Amino acid sequence: MPTLRYSPSAVRFLSLLLVLLGLAHLGQAQVQLRGVVRDRETQEVLPFASIAVLGTTNGTTTNLEGEFTLVVKELPAQLLVSELSHVRDTVRVAAGGELLNITLAPASVVLPEVKVASYPFQLVDRAFRNLARNYRRSYYGRAFYRQITRIDDEPTELQEVVWNVKSNPARIEGTTLAQGRYAGVQAPISLNNFSVYTRRYGLFDIRQDSTTSLALFSPNVEKNYLLELKGIVGEDSTGGVAEIGFETRPELAYQAQGTVWIDLETNQVVRYRVVQPSFTGSTSNPRQKFTNAKLTIEMTFKPGGAAGVAPLELMKMDLTTDLTEPGKEPLAVKVTSFTYFYNQSTTNPRLPYAQASLNDRDLDAIRAKPYDPEFWANNPVVKRTPAEDEVVSAFEKKGAFGSMVKGQNRKPARR
Repeated sequence: MPTLRYSPSAVRFLSLLLVLLGLAHLGQAQVQLRGVVRDRETQEVLPFASIAVLGTTNGTTTNLEGEFTLVVKELPAQLLVSELSHVRDTVRVAAGGELLNITLAPASVVLPEVKVASYPFQLVDRAFRNLARNYRRSYYGRAFYRQITRIDDEPTELQEVVWNVKSNPARIEGTTLAQGRYAGVQAPISLNNFSVYTRRYGLFDIRQDSTTSLALFSPNVEKNYLLELKGIVGEDSTGGVAEIGFETRPELAYQAQGTVWIDLETNQVVRYRVVQPSFTGSTSNPRQKFTNAKLTIEMTFKPGGAAGVAPLELMKMDLTTDLTEPGKEPLAVKVTSFTYFYNQSTTNPRLPYAQASLNDRDLDAIRAKPYDPEFWANNPVVKRTPAEDEVVSAFEKKGAFGSMVKGQNRKPARR
């Protein structure tokens, strides 16, 4: 049989053709899906709902506007969509290009037949032991932090930071600054160190004396708290998530109340929300005082963690308080912040993570880091959570943004 022979130029052409065909195949395999997740009854958007390709680890969450972007290898694809207070649903996507409008039905909350008074205490105790047992399990990744400060409803500060972060199933263990930016206008007070509350707060601290702890997750829960089982969210043949209301006993000086959601099968804390009237912040002006303070803290953990543990997915810290000073009208101060965790794994990148300290100065750390406009312009996490137009407009008018505003290339002022 005769042997075919090709010239060197023909071989190069065929090789190039094969490469191009391979790239074309890869390009067709990657499909970008975009959509919005809403409540089926109210049509309100659902922030931080989870969207995952069924049977894979490929997934994402919706932003504050309920929007999401997800790249899948091929179509059709089955998406599993879930949110704690809604019924999980699967959506089959056969074609890309169109905006997906996904709705979830509100989850029914049912009371179990067994209404033993000690049952919620047992659930909290199991969750506490689960946290203590897995406290040394570490996760490494990044976290995007955004804070907006308002005084008498006027925006005065906008701070955005991306941390390299080390966390465990109960709290943030340490951070190191990757990038940060800050915009502010002249105001009676600045709260640019507010992130320390996020970085220091946790459900449980193994270094603390558990016999004196006032935390909900401690051996002292029966002594310090009143608990009420409100119901089981999403109860079915596989179990469900217990919704438990809690408040500190009235005889305690420390007062707090809130709700915790615990997975009945794994004893994992899925979500935690607490409201407390105590706020220990102070200003550099000894005449200024914070009164009528209310601090709301919310923590959400990724569902379905192995062995009943999972990394943090979201932390929110909201503060409302009055700033008082003799001879002046009180000023209403409102600080809203959230921290979204992403790119998490159990592989230690060996970065110099530092525990949060009350002596930390966020603004000094931000200004010491060279500003990288490309980092912010091309960061998909930042794009998914755009700041409110009202805030951007307010700072734009007062020229407070510097390089935070698109189209401006000048370096931020260093003071």
